[in-house]
Amino acid sequence: MREFSVLHEVSAALAQGFELREAMQPMFRKVTEASGLRRGLLTIVSRESGDVTVEETEEPRAEWAHRPIGKVGSGLCGGVAARGESLVLARLDAASAEPWTAGERELLAEAIAAGESLIVVPIRHAQEVLGTLSFTRPAGSPAALEVDERFLVLVAGQVGLAVRFRQVAKERLESLRQENARLQEQIKKSFIPEGMIGRSSAMRMVYFHVDQVAESKTTVLIRGETGVGKERVASAIWQGSNRKNKPYVRVNCAALPESIIESELFGHEKGAFTGALSLRKGRFELANSGTIFLDEIGEISLSTQAKLLRVMQEGMFERVGGAQTLRVDVRVIAATNRNLEEMIEAGKFRLDLYYRINVFPVYVPPLRERRSDILELADFFLEKYSGQCGKKVVRISTPAIDMLMAYHWPGNVRELENIVERAVLLSQDGVIHGYHLPPTLQTGEASNTAATGTLEDALGAMERETIIEALKAHRGIMAKAARQLGLTERMMGLRVRKHGIDPMRFRAGGDPAIGTTGASSGGANAGD
Repeated sequence: MREFSVLHEVSAALAQGFELREAMQPMFRKVTEASGLRRGLLTIVSRESGDVTVEETEEPRAEWAHRPIGKVGSGLCGGVAARGESLVLARLDAASAEPWTAGERELLAEAIAAGESLIVVPIRHAQEVLGTLSFTRPAGSPAALEVDERFLVLVAGQVGLAVRFRQVAKERLESLRQENARLQEQIKKSFIPEGMIGRSSAMRMVYFHVDQVAESKTTVLIRGETGVGKERVASAIWQGSNRKNKPYVRVNCAALPESIIESELFGHEKGAFTGALSLRKGRFELANSGTIFLDEIGEISLSTQAKLLRVMQEGMFERVGGAQTLRVDVRVIAATNRNLEEMIEAGKFRLDLYYRINVFPVYVPPLRERRSDILELADFFLEKYSGQCGKKVVRISTPAIDMLMAYHWPGNVRELENIVERAVLLSQDGVIHGYHLPPTLQTGEASNTAATGTLEDALGAMERETIIEALKAHRGIMAKAARQLGLTERMMGLRVRKHGIDPMRFRAGGDPAIGTTGASSGGANAGD
């Protein structure tokens, strides 16, 4: 029963930590405490080289960490690894037929000098020998050594499970690392679509997705905040496809009134409604054999969504007011800044249409998540608008760069473009300075408005303002204002006196000229 109890404790110890060292040290302690065994040593067999390597010792010795002490078949540990059978030496100082390696003699020098016994057992997993586990003990009887050997064989079974588990985990982790490195290298080598700027890892992932999906006919859903450049991504997908020489039709669904969006998408027959003076082809018909880009698809009404689903699934539709079914071959690229999942739960977007457009989603990151691209984008817009405005603006000053990098960019790339255009127009010396940027980008230091007071001053000012607002709300009645603020009337009186506030100013018909003296006495009376 004692052995089973110890084995349970050993199993619990081996379950600790991911690294083998974190598990082996508690295991060594449990075995040592439960028996006369000591000087624990764990060796691991390398599959590639056949080396028998020191993995862990009971008394950690950095100079021996991961150091080979022999090969499989040589030495004490190597012989046990080769045969898969235990080895028991009654006395290490007696002559032995076992071949020692120099490393083993060095590791066991103290045990040899003390004439101790040695027990080495193989660590197995299935039929494979993973390494060895050995302990020494004061020289004992053959019966005692047999008991210790049997005990260590059971412990080695638990150690084998731990060793194999960690080997498999490390192999999988290494495989994932290699795959990640391969993907990162592939992303680095992938093209940067024409008209797109940025070399951050977030944008390289976008380029990778564009490269993967461009040549197919797969429907693409581009997601991202307003102003991130979703239309640029759509254009890059079209340019990289085999339909780049075919029609490319853009539709901003948010800009079309609900009353005419169906006519815009599918066309109408002459006389279909008031004002339909002639037949008109819709955007899908114009995009036949090419690509249609539906920007802000989340703005389409439910009735139009049903017809859109049909044309995407079957390639068929009818013009408004018409009976003839038309067939088209159109690749659809959609974009939205809305949360379509929330819209589905609210009943504002069809689930079946969502599944139809969300075949290959591409997420375009906001500018705040790709700050390393800000300067490259700013330089591009600087050159663009310098040429358009006929001005020679050649650089951005360091303070202005600091402001651009510190800003949170709620409007994303579109906001950055507008800000650079404005700054180019304001520049008079060929340089964009910090004061050319709009007030939203200005820092306290750049605008000479940095806070100079202490925290106590700021808290006092806030307290004074809060008390004044409460007194205003209750027409200067301090008792009511105190209840609103969760103060006693005495505390309210003390704070009114402290901040020099005159409650009479806020009473109906009160004299605003009454000074702080009146406030002091009034506050004290109210509080007492």
